[in-house]
Amino acid sequence: MAVIAKTSEIVKSVLDDLDNALSALDEGVSTSHLHTLEDGLIEKPLANLAVLSIPGEYVYREAQKALEANLNLFIFTSNVSLEEELKLKRFAAERKLLVMGPDCGTSILGGTGIGFANAVRKGTIGAIGPSGTGLQEFTTQIHNSGYGISHAIGTGSHDLSAEIGAITTIMALEALEEDLQTEVIAIIAKPPDRKVLEHLLARTKSCTKPVIGCFLGMSDFHNLATKGFHGTQTIDDAVRMAIQLTSGIEDLQKIGLTREEREYAKKHRGNWSSEQRFLRGLFAGGTFCYQSQQILGEAGLTVYSNAPLDPQYKLVRIEESREHTLIDMGDDDYTLGRPHPMIDSTMRNQRILSEGQDPTVAVILLDFILGFNASNDPVGELLDSILVAKQTRNEQGGELTVVASICGTETDPQDLNLQREMLEDAGVIVYQSNASAALFCSELLKPS
Repeated sequence: MAVIAKTSEIVKSVLDDLDNALSALDEGVSTSHLHTLEDGLIEKPLANLAVLSIPGEYVYREAQKALEANLNLFIFTSNVSLEEELKLKRFAAERKLLVMGPDCGTSILGGTGIGFANAVRKGTIGAIGPSGTGLQEFTTQIHNSGYGISHAIGTGSHDLSAEIGAITTIMALEALEEDLQTEVIAIIAKPPDRKVLEHLLARTKSCTKPVIGCFLGMSDFHNLATKGFHGTQTIDDAVRMAIQLTSGIEDLQKIGLTREEREYAKKHRGNWSSEQRFLRGLFAGGTFCYQSQQILGEAGLTVYSNAPLDPQYKLVRIEESREHTLIDMGDDDYTLGRPHPMIDSTMRNQRILSEGQDPTVAVILLDFILGFNASNDPVGELLDSILVAKQTRNEQGGELTVVASICGTETDPQDLNLQREMLEDAGVIVYQSNASAALFCSELLKPS
């Protein structure tokens, strides 16, 4: 507890009365008498969904109980073995129940967000994804474009692996196909297993609704396309395609940089010292780490990561950056025993300050993700570190260019406009999508 006041007497008065203040707060908080799944079912016998956010070693036991009670599952917890996940999903499929997870960050069912989700309007576009931030980016851009989401079904980060075989993804596809509200279906994913992707695309042949696929880091999956399937390279492109298919508008603008943006990038390059030449990306969202690698790679840049698209560029030590480096700080290495970076910015603050000390760093790329259950002030939590890193570079010569994307809507609880203004006031270059931010970074890093 910290108290800031004009006089020491006021500080003493507040601290002396601290116990009474905390007791008053405690009296206003309701306590739950529900301690087990069985207690919950007695309280809500018509429930059809259970949400699990418990240590990974207990998930299988509790999930099995929920499935036996004919409940669909949303499993936020990560660090559950693939063997246990497969058993749960096969058991659920036999009962026609959906297992969203483990490691499922986001779902929006009938307008209700679960996990990390944003405030988006209802509409006719459905989404499926093993990545929570991928779904958030897609659904917020749909909303910000004036359209709406029927359902967004998270599958868990391992659903498109060879071991799991897209069990939840295909069940979600079938559910959205049967849903009367949904007109278009989009699948947003990190790189899937090749054979699993072929199996999934084969299923889209018989789908009665158009399906959009955005499989980041797989430039050649278009060769596997089937009738009714529309492949896209970025989440922005998937949004554009979904709006085109649902509205009939075909002249929607593709992602790209204006002449002014290119000139702006050139101006920033001119302010760097002779040593500055590398980019460091520090992401709360794993999908943004993958998408940024893809865009920078297409620009001819070699990028190292703790979650690389190409295994040969995997960092030996995740705490030590190498040349151009992008870090997924929501990866298990960072979240085991710690809060997710969308909730607690401690690890990102430390890494920003560390990268700011490196005289070879020219650009820091960040993401800020708004929505329910995320930090109440994601920008405010990192702002001091950003300012210190920029000041450090100014004092040592040169300029640190900080680029950021914000994933959110104007109806999210964090105040989208305020978050953007705080960044811009700190000299940060702000984009409304990760793909646009990464594209600008690729322009920044072009040879003069």
